[in-house]
Amino acid sequence: MNGFGVMVEQLFSQFDPDLRITAKAGKTFIINDKQKDALLGLPCVDMLSESIQETALVYFEDKQMPVQLLGVDSVFGKMTGIENIITDGHYEVYDGAFDRAVLGQGLAWKLGIGARFIHALQVYAPKREGKVNMLRPDANFNQEACFIAGTFAVNQQKYDDNLMLVDIGLTRRLLDYGEQEVSALQVAIAEGYSIKHAKREIAAVLGDGYVLQDRYEQQEDFFRILRVEKLLTALLLIFILLIATFNGIGSLSMLIIDKQQDIRTLSHLGASDGMIRRVFMLEGWLVNTLGAIGGLLIGLTICLLQEHFGLLKLGNGTEYVLNAYPVAVQAWDIVMVCMVVLALGAISSWIPARKVKV
Repeated sequence: MNGFGVMVEQLFSQFDPDLRITAKAGKTFIINDKQKDALLGLPCVDMLSESIQETALVYFEDKQMPVQLLGVDSVFGKMTGIENIITDGHYEVYDGAFDRAVLGQGLAWKLGIGARFIHALQVYAPKREGKVNMLRPDANFNQEACFIAGTFAVNQQKYDDNLMLVDIGLTRRLLDYGEQEVSALQVAIAEGYSIKHAKREIAAVLGDGYVLQDRYEQQEDFFRILRVEKLLTALLLIFILLIATFNGIGSLSMLIIDKQQDIRTLSHLGASDGMIRRVFMLEGWLVNTLGAIGGLLIGLTICLLQEHFGLLKLGNGTEYVLNAYPVAVQAWDIVMVCMVVLALGAISSWIPARKVKV
């Protein structure tokens, strides 16, 4: 589960900013130059990018479909790693003369287009103001055209199959938004500053009425699923381990029965019942401790070999995002494994040892 979590985090980090600012109420908010200068003046803020996201209709030749239109400014490409996930063409939303678009790979496939197509995409969105013209329905829509610059792949369906990146100026014209109106601000945190510190500083500048989300909070549902899956896996393995402890209880019980003569000898030499019980408890605990250490060493060796050499493959290396099963060793997991094994070992040693009688 750690390996998959790290893999997903790396995929999202190519697209999601360090921090995203949205309005608590409403779809958009106004950000003026004074506020932007105040944010950029914070030592913890490295870059600031504006964006507008809305649903629009895309038409290309005889195909049309709704898309998530994301209008971004020139800073967006610098603060994200989107150039690293371009699969065809290049990243560009405005070339100085024409508007360009960068589409998710799945969306481009559905529309049957690619980066080298010379025909423009037609983008439609309903007009926000004015009366509805029932005689000419097409007059109720704003229309913009843009040429295809490239496609990208985050390997997540909600991005690859629905998202289309365009220039924020095109989005504002299409949706009748003002020059200072945005739906989100993306923030790149300066090196050496924590997300928590940046959140406090930015919240102090903007005040109430805004939601600040880090990368985990932007993909909260996805990471929550990963945490639940990891927890369920851990509980299942603990249950298996709990069943295995009955072997330890049985082995120690048989040892106690086998050593009855030695127990009586120790008693005659002056050993108390408590001391004899502690001898068997210590033996059972030592056996479990050696098992825990041996298991951890074997497990860590397998994980490190998988991490560096990819012994366990996924498919034939072409169907999946990764060629090998992802692995990530975390110190806290090692501590938790030790605590669980030693706790169950102590319990499995105490149950038979407490029944020792001279």
